[in-house]
Amino acid sequence: MKVLKFGGTSVASTEIIEKVIDIIKEKLNEESLVVVISALGGTTDALLECGKLAAAGNEGYKDKLQEIEQRHITTVKELIPIQHQSALLSLVKKMCNEIEDLCNGIFLLNELSPRTIDKLLSYGELFSSHIITAALTAKGIAAKWIDSQEAIKTNSDFGTANVNFPATNENIHHLIGQSDEKLFLVPGFIASDSKNITTTLGRGGSDYTAAIFAAAINASSLEIWTDVSGMMTADPRWVANAKIISSISYQEAMELSHFGAKVIYPPTIQPVLSKNIPIWIKNTFAKDEHGTVIKNDAENDGSIIRGISSINNVALLSLEGSGMVGVPGFSKRLFESLSGASINVILITQGSSEHSICVGVDAINADNAKKVIDLAFAGEIAMLRVEPLVVEKDLSIVALVGDHMKSHPGISGKMFGALGKNGVNVRAIAQGSSERNISAVISTADVRKAINVLHEEFFETSYKQINIFIAGAGNVGSKLLRQLHQQQKFLRDHLRLQVRVVGIINSKKSIVKNEGIDLSDWENELSNGNNSDIRQFADAIVEKNLRNSVFVDVTASDKVAEVYEGLLQKVVSVVACNKIACSSSYGHYKILKELANEFNASFLFETNVGAGLPVIGTLTDLLRSGDKVQSIEAVLSGTLNFVFNNYDGKRLFADVVKQAQDEGYTEPDPRLDLSGKDVMRKIMILAREAGEKIEMDDIANNSFMPASCMEGSVENFYSEMKKHEDHFRKLYQEAEKNNCKLKFVASYRNAAPTNGVVKASVGLQHISPEQDLYHLYGKDNVVLFYTDRYKEQPLVVKGAGAGADVTASGVFADIMRAARVQ
Repeated sequence: MKVLKFGGTSVASTEIIEKVIDIIKEKLNEESLVVVISALGGTTDALLECGKLAAAGNEGYKDKLQEIEQRHITTVKELIPIQHQSALLSLVKKMCNEIEDLCNGIFLLNELSPRTIDKLLSYGELFSSHIITAALTAKGIAAKWIDSQEAIKTNSDFGTANVNFPATNENIHHLIGQSDEKLFLVPGFIASDSKNITTTLGRGGSDYTAAIFAAAINASSLEIWTDVSGMMTADPRWVANAKIISSISYQEAMELSHFGAKVIYPPTIQPVLSKNIPIWIKNTFAKDEHGTVIKNDAENDGSIIRGISSINNVALLSLEGSGMVGVPGFSKRLFESLSGASINVILITQGSSEHSICVGVDAINADNAKKVIDLAFAGEIAMLRVEPLVVEKDLSIVALVGDHMKSHPGISGKMFGALGKNGVNVRAIAQGSSERNISAVISTADVRKAINVLHEEFFETSYKQINIFIAGAGNVGSKLLRQLHQQQKFLRDHLRLQVRVVGIINSKKSIVKNEGIDLSDWENELSNGNNSDIRQFADAIVEKNLRNSVFVDVTASDKVAEVYEGLLQKVVSVVACNKIACSSSYGHYKILKELANEFNASFLFETNVGAGLPVIGTLTDLLRSGDKVQSIEAVLSGTLNFVFNNYDGKRLFADVVKQAQDEGYTEPDPRLDLSGKDVMRKIMILAREAGEKIEMDDIANNSFMPASCMEGSVENFYSEMKKHEDHFRKLYQEAEKNNCKLKFVASYRNAAPTNGVVKASVGLQHISPEQDLYHLYGKDNVVLFYTDRYKEQPLVVKGAGAGADVTASGVFADIMRAARVQ
């Protein structure tokens, strides 16, 4: 004989009940059945609402009762042929009258006791089980209805009654074992005490009813039919890639159900465990899918972890004090006080110093727990030997569960490392000696992120999700978005990275979408977004709290640079094309670097110096390998190199600069390039990365630009350059006369300044053919690193140093570095 249980979602409508009847007919061809039925979906909540309205003196309960009655009458009429409806409709009407009488009494007394709640809620399962029994009979399938109140006996703890198993087993044997019927229908959830007063087994108790019957009759198996195809590696509402667990042990299932897995009611497993009866979790809406089987000898699918679960609304109680050390009995008194107040302990952890002990309880019990514990230790608190109990709320527990963890070292390290990388702070840790469960107490705000991070770490052999927020959608930003769109499939197929752009902001509009922005239509989506506000955009990044988040700044805005600190503190990696932050004061630069290190976030700015060239990366590799920079010679402005490579004294210097701007090689304000200020920023950033404490004032700028060109607007800048064309032509001719080229060179020397000697300089130089910087064409940049290992022949990094495409590719590379680190 087999036991089947159908939950509320499996009997939510007549169409679904027809599916249930088909499943019963199919299973009945194999062996005899006991079928446990839950209330029609939503009925239990509706009945409870009637009781609460009545107790509050609100006559609205009468309207709600009418809705319940009408729903069940409609179900009867839709499900049962008209010639078979009469007796069942009379029964439904009779029970509705009983409910009305009960609610009228509640209304008059303004009282809703646990005993009355149990009686009121019992009608949901009575309705549904009678209706489905009649539907089977009408289809010619003989079915016997059994009152589970007669079968299951409990104590009088209304709401969560404890089962009297000897009496219950005897009753079930009598009702089923001595019957020749092949099909029995049983209302779930309800029972009765020794005085035959209705009790219930707790919300979700229909699973428990089925397990009780299965154990009593030594069933071949127990099948729990619901709206999902089995237990899953994580809650699919939170983890898009959650997977079905095909096989799991009783112990693992109990751990997962205790820690919040909703598919099975936690007490369900215990009755069948001792009888070694397998439990199947099946999907009413996909009956042919395998589902999950829970049994002793669950197959090992190669996974160390079976699943991840969580409990919300947890409060952490911390009792500590020097008077606890070495004194026996403190833990006993703590737990006795909680037990005396009927407060269940979810989690326990204690330091080996015995100075403190922490327990997790349901947050609803936290205030009462503090009251009883402070009372129990009032003497020690008064003598300052123990501190008053500390209560922390808004917490949750995340648990890893798996039988095979005990034989694999490093699981805890992997778990906490993954959480730490994503800024999830762990408040308390617990692990049983069986090593089947590792639990961590974290902020409730971090639960979704934590479960996704852990699922990626332990189950995702496919993709790691990277969530990108981009500030700036102009020349470089638009090229970056195009490259990201173009490479999405490659990154997914070859690097197992699911790269999503979740937010974009420009100077006018911003958009943030949890599901990711369609990069083929980002311009349209952004144009329909909210008004631009970088502070609100940064706040949204923090509020979303998505795993593996990367903020990308491809603006030249000081306002955007101001949000870096707050994001790094929330473990959001920052990729900056914007030079403002790294070329600000040394103190601010150092704070950003330290924050990135402290909060385990990436702060990357390769494109600050050489667009797509690996200049900072190369310098970092030199330093990490133990080398030391002695000096740097560089041409760091692709713009200026383009200008002097194309200026021949025949075209106007202003026209060549305008061409550079039109082709996207200059900063938004080209005066930054022509003045040498941009090059000063770059050499300063390189010097800082080499370990130098340097400010802009420490860099000499030997500018070649007439002062009047740098005044006024950009339009004035171009008109003034035209006025000074003779000056620029003379510079060119002097270099040509000496068989030299003009290059704007940045230099850094690793030596402390004395007597006004500067640490770095930038300026226009005559470069002769034998010099390394001579053969530099187009918009190329070059950096020469002279180090302890590269003393005479420098290490050279050379290539295109300007242009939106190459700059975007450099930003892209930094995003990939951040993604691989996280």
